[in-house]
Amino acid sequence: MTLDEKLAQLYGLWAGASADGAEVAPYQHNMEKPPTLDELLPYGLGQLTRPFGTVPVDPALGALSLMRTQERIVAANRFGIPAMAHDECLAGFAAWGATTYPVPLSWGASFDPALVREMAGAIGRDMRSVGLHQGLAPVLDVVRDARWGRVEETIGEDPYLVGTVATAYVRGLESAGIVATLKHFAGYAASRAGRNLAPVSMGPRELADVVLPPFEMAVRESGVRSVMHAYNDIDGVPCAANPELLTQLLRETWGFEGTVVADYFGVDFLRTLHGVAADWGEAATMALGAGVDVELPTVKTFREPLRAAIAAGRLAEETVDRALRRVLTQKADLGLLDPDWTPRPSALTGRGPDGLDGLDGPGGPGGGPEALRGSVTLDSPAHRDISRRLAERSVILLRNDGTLPLGGGPARIAVIGPQAQSPTAVLGCYSFPVHVGSQHPGTPAGIELPTLRESLAAEFPGAEIVGAAGTGITRDDAPFGTEGIAEAVRVARRADVVIAALGDRAGLFGRGTSGEGCDAESLELPGEQGALLDALLDVCRETGAPLVVTLLAGRPYALGRAATGAAAVVQSFFPGQEGTPAIAGVLSGRIEPSGRLPVSVPRLAGAQPSTYLAAPLARLTEVSNIDPTPEFAFGHGLSYTSFDWSELTVAAGAGTARTDGALEVSFAVRNTGGRAGTEVVQLYLHDPVASAVQPVQRLIGYARVPLEPDERARIAVRVPADLASFTGRDGRRRVEPGALELRLAASSADVRLTAAVTLTGPVRHVDHTRELHAEFTVTRETTGETTGEATREATRLP
Repeated sequence: MTLDEKLAQLYGLWAGASADGAEVAPYQHNMEKPPTLDELLPYGLGQLTRPFGTVPVDPALGALSLMRTQERIVAANRFGIPAMAHDECLAGFAAWGATTYPVPLSWGASFDPALVREMAGAIGRDMRSVGLHQGLAPVLDVVRDARWGRVEETIGEDPYLVGTVATAYVRGLESAGIVATLKHFAGYAASRAGRNLAPVSMGPRELADVVLPPFEMAVRESGVRSVMHAYNDIDGVPCAANPELLTQLLRETWGFEGTVVADYFGVDFLRTLHGVAADWGEAATMALGAGVDVELPTVKTFREPLRAAIAAGRLAEETVDRALRRVLTQKADLGLLDPDWTPRPSALTGRGPDGLDGLDGPGGPGGGPEALRGSVTLDSPAHRDISRRLAERSVILLRNDGTLPLGGGPARIAVIGPQAQSPTAVLGCYSFPVHVGSQHPGTPAGIELPTLRESLAAEFPGAEIVGAAGTGITRDDAPFGTEGIAEAVRVARRADVVIAALGDRAGLFGRGTSGEGCDAESLELPGEQGALLDALLDVCRETGAPLVVTLLAGRPYALGRAATGAAAVVQSFFPGQEGTPAIAGVLSGRIEPSGRLPVSVPRLAGAQPSTYLAAPLARLTEVSNIDPTPEFAFGHGLSYTSFDWSELTVAAGAGTARTDGALEVSFAVRNTGGRAGTEVVQLYLHDPVASAVQPVQRLIGYARVPLEPDERARIAVRVPADLASFTGRDGRRRVEPGALELRLAASSADVRLTAAVTLTGPVRHVDHTRELHAEFTVTRETTGETTGEATREATRLP
């Protein structure tokens, strides 16, 4: 291959993007007009960027267009190499008419990796059916500051939860033949003050023990084939130009063999934002040399500037060959280099050679391509069912004084707040209707999006449903001010129960209150929603009607008086197109709440950054007047039934283990209530004395345990000593001898049983081959009698 042909495999083309109008990528307005496809065709093309996720396109017509583009690419380059086509898939395939699922923060709230894997498989099959090869998900960033706009895209504030759920997602997507992409590698969510793309200042142990473990787990266990670098720098070194991160750690230590792709315009940013490159050629040589294989979203630095740098001797062509080998190997693995490869996707299988099944042109009786419109469905009943189940399992009951469930329902229900009648209140910023559809206001959403008020009317058919907005999401929305709140109070005064519908509007770069570039100054509810909530609390105190607060949001918010004064608080994190029926079902009692908080809910709006994963001095102390204790802790979530934890037993001889051994404990959980429910058993490790400061506790395992009324489960847990490892002062991961506590808990603030155990022997250094998981074995019993063989439920997925 000539140098031009080699370089052509290392960049993408975003042919449908425009610098005009609202942006869907940072600094898109600065994007220079890319070369045309015709200019690039003689040399080939590495990637096609977002053929479905740039403008609304009927799925069948999009598949036909992609097929014809691939035919042109293959015919024009002398090796007949197709392009890989990628798109977004964070909360579902980001295409018009595709099922929207709950956002990743809801995946974390479900504590259900198996269901997340099922969802990802469905997403991947849809993408593959229309000709795509790569999906730009999942996000493995660990939340360090909830003011950051992209919290909704993360799985939570704990690295073990993030790692297990993200690994499940990757397995599902890859099982469908789609290349999954881990992002953003690494440290992106730890930016100063929670600002998007801001610098990251963290020590090597925080990086090694909090930020990197989810990526390490996914690389080791999921079969992932691509990684995307993060935009940020860490202590002055941009991730896109960091060979220690992208090559030494990722490839040489962890053994990753796939491709590293640039986050959109990330190579450009080495010059324009970071100021570490003097020109485009230097930016290209820095990124390629560090280990970035593919420039996305569109060609800029990896073509003429890189070719000139190589000609000037600034980079060896062998570095290009290294990246090229990875790209072509991936294309070969996908079958793109097979002699019998066809650009025809399965969605168009059975049609004629032109994809039209012999249909006439636009002027003929067959209607040409238009006859395909509506023939491909990306929102099947089976996929909606997955979205529904995940939404239901992710709804979190934070507080309940006994008001919920509402049962048959009161006579008059007032639904008040800006989320009550917003169809998109359930969608995150990377859902197609928000990410792209919002820029095309005349285009229908392509999916059904019932509002919360509509879902409540369906859930309580005998009740009169009344409502008022009260205020908008932001201060720029109408209604606004005292008149809107006064009207809401008048409506609430006549109701038997008041449901407040509050939260976020997802958007991009300041066009919302949650999402990429929508960072928050504090964790107060946006706009005047806090004032509305206080007014509803006051009127409900006067009338005696219970106030139920529902939140459809992208991050946790401080709730002020409502955290203790409302009758109930129900939290959801952008739960997808089936989200409002799920919330309504929880309120009625049709659905048993089983979600748990993947992030802490703050008591104070300004006590940030703060997460449960904190050292003793990051908690309440006598020398600071700020109390960062959360209102509702990580892992918290209530049920309509009750559970009793008892009979903690440390296996004979297993309360003490060597630093290369394992500890074993068991205990019982019984459903003592009158209805079926799911307890989420959480295992935390407390290390009271260590050679480097440790968090007070950290999650090392969990299991969902569904139980019928009076059903009892005996749960045995094997805990490898490797799970007590941390990064020592010398930068090496170590397991130290000494006393530990294994805390069996319903949340990080609700420890039910504690096993005091001890590790003995010498300090043991471990590496990336260490064990990562505790194993849970659940034996179910009814009224004390074993009903069958033990059912094994391990956090580690099969």
